[in-house]
Amino acid sequence: MDQVVPQMSYAVLFPGQGSQFVGMGADVFADRPDLLGSTADATLGWSLQDLCASGPEEDLTRTDRAQPALYATAYALWEAFRAAVGFDPVAGAGHSLGEYTALAAAGAFDFSTGLRLVAARGAAMDGAAQLEDSGMVALIGVDEAAAEAVAATRRDAGGRLWVANLNAPGQIVVAGGAEDIEWVVANGRDFGVRRAVPLKVAGAFHSPYMATAADRLAAALTATDFGRPRFPVYANATGAPITDVAANLGEQLVSPVRFAAGLEAIAAAGVDTFVHVGPGNVTAGMVKRTLPVATVHVVSELDDIPTVAEALHVQ
Repeated sequence: MDQVVPQMSYAVLFPGQGSQFVGMGADVFADRPDLLGSTADATLGWSLQDLCASGPEEDLTRTDRAQPALYATAYALWEAFRAAVGFDPVAGAGHSLGEYTALAAAGAFDFSTGLRLVAARGAAMDGAAQLEDSGMVALIGVDEAAAEAVAATRRDAGGRLWVANLNAPGQIVVAGGAEDIEWVVANGRDFGVRRAVPLKVAGAFHSPYMATAADRLAAALTATDFGRPRFPVYANATGAPITDVAANLGEQLVSPVRFAAGLEAIAAAGVDTFVHVGPGNVTAGMVKRTLPVATVHVVSELDDIPTVAEALHVQ
């Protein structure tokens, strides 16, 4: 009889746009030329490896390039990690773009389908951002209620400002037009904002500014057959497990990223171990701020896998 190896329940998390950097994923490109070479390039129509290896940075940070690059490298890293661990997580989540990687990891669609959708999403968001000068600003030191009050005050005065990211306690982002962003930076302290930090992004993502992007993406989502995820993936838009993949991915573009709520829901389901898989470690930091007693591991390159895989098997 085969020996049963004890296993530790864990949730897997994937990063979103902003975690990209020139040179990322060199190890997985070398390990999976089949997945990240010919397969990816045939889907995208351009060389993923050349972009990630050589940039330039201004090209890699473009919304329509960064999203496929991050999805592909994180997914390849996930496949290597899953093979080493030998068992699925009990839950998954991803920050914005990372939700696509989580759904692919859970089997809601295959790698190529996800890459096609992510490319369509990135192009749609890039197109929407170019329609009007807009952006995002991080509000440091405020809670959700205070952030909502800031945005509502600006809207009441005729502006367009919305809460866009609820990443972790004290890490909230609002999105709006260029004048609205300038207003927040100038007036944030009046609302208890310790610091207002404009972000280097192309537009007001996860707000009504992305309505045209959601409309463009809808055609690709409608044409896709989605499977049922093997494990629950917690939605950015609701903080609850996704039940309708297509509807959720459309809603996600114009809704706030409620990442902290998703983490709290996963923890409430009994999970206290989280593994960030992908470039950087941004979701690990969000876990530490949201769930201080949770155990957090980071797999940002292939060499991280053996240590984390061993930790997930109870000795």
